[in-house]
Amino acid sequence: MKKWFVSTMITALFIVSACGSGGSNNNGNSAATNAPAATEEASANAGNAGASEEPADEAIVPEEGATLTVWDSKNERGFVEEMAKEFTAQYNIPVKIEEVESPDQVKKLTTDGPAGIGADIVTFPHDNLGQAVAAGLILPNDFFEEETKTANAEAAVNAVTSDGILYGYPRSVETYALFYNKDLVQTPPASFDDIVTFSKTFNDPAKNKYALMWEMGNFYFNYIFFASTGGYVFGENGTNAADIGLNNDGAVEGLKYFQSLKQILPIKSGDASADIIQGKFADKSLAMTITGPWKVGDFKNLGINFGVAPIPTINGKPAVSFSGVKAWYVNSFTKYPNASRLFANFISSKAGQLKDYSLTGAIPANKEAMEDPSFKADEISSGFAAQFVNSQAMPSIPEMGKVWDPIGAALADIWNENKDPKAALDNAVKQVQEAAKGATK
Repeated sequence: MKKWFVSTMITALFIVSACGSGGSNNNGNSAATNAPAATEEASANAGNAGASEEPADEAIVPEEGATLTVWDSKNERGFVEEMAKEFTAQYNIPVKIEEVESPDQVKKLTTDGPAGIGADIVTFPHDNLGQAVAAGLILPNDFFEEETKTANAEAAVNAVTSDGILYGYPRSVETYALFYNKDLVQTPPASFDDIVTFSKTFNDPAKNKYALMWEMGNFYFNYIFFASTGGYVFGENGTNAADIGLNNDGAVEGLKYFQSLKQILPIKSGDASADIIQGKFADKSLAMTITGPWKVGDFKNLGINFGVAPIPTINGKPAVSFSGVKAWYVNSFTKYPNASRLFANFISSKAGQLKDYSLTGAIPANKEAMEDPSFKADEISSGFAAQFVNSQAMPSIPEMGKVWDPIGAALADIWNENKDPKAALDNAVKQVQEAAKGATK
């Protein structure tokens, strides 16, 4: 927490004390339980403003007369309404919900924020964070910084951090994992070597029957073969575009293993589309695939008896997938920054994330929520959560847009044409670098 916040809080505390209002504690958060006690605490804190250590029990006090507006997607409105009612009952702060789809919120906030008509609290995917920070649209998550970092998975915290500053209050996570047909596979394989072994008794190329099929030409799903063995997109947690690790020794090692898997899937990468995979998974000519939670509904509707598990290890190393993180953020133009911070922390708490999961199926970022019996009992969602622990947030800097086509072409060359992985990756990285330079001119 920033030291400058203490003086602001003291002023607010005296105002609240004079009006006789106060808030109540929530789920262990250090919210003030009454104004007089908070005022005494602030007075004590004032004398320590220059100390090297901050008081552990320092409280945040919402602005007098605060009312809040929250943006969220239509299909998640019910969850936000329930949390808003609880928040209002506890803090006596009215909350209004407006329907704005998450991917559209940064664009809308760009105009509505400065005009003073934007929501106080917004929520969007982490790959929009760079744009929001560059435009000065959101406030750092400063008051609840340590609490947020401690409570949530490291990958989620890293995803909502920009240039070393935490902005987001993690809400939910998404990554892909291994889907397996329980009628064909009793126990999910622990390693890709286990899949190779299984394929020797299951595969029948003449009948187009295979142990595993995934989108071999899609970099998103094949990042596991880069990152698991030491490759990466950009350095410094995906923020340094000058440091590209897609053709380093680790990436080359992983892509050699990727190439070796053609022995169990002797088809062209273009013949492994999402639709083809779904059809084969449904008719049991495919035992396993790698995809994301967006396919759960389709597979259930098709009556497939499937499970979800972490992606098997690659060359003895945990498979590192790409992940996405949704989080709550506080509008930098809000009239009520303290109340907004309080709500963002409230709705992103363990209880909030578990309620989000129960109502919408969102996979929590909170570590305790991931271990909660109500969540652990859901084999499908907990399978994704287990994979998320070994994931890396997809870089959100603009240069990421220049990566997809060159690396996708390299994957096709390596798989379809048996090109040398090192040469193919060197060529792809050169294209990424040239495209990135052209974009900055």
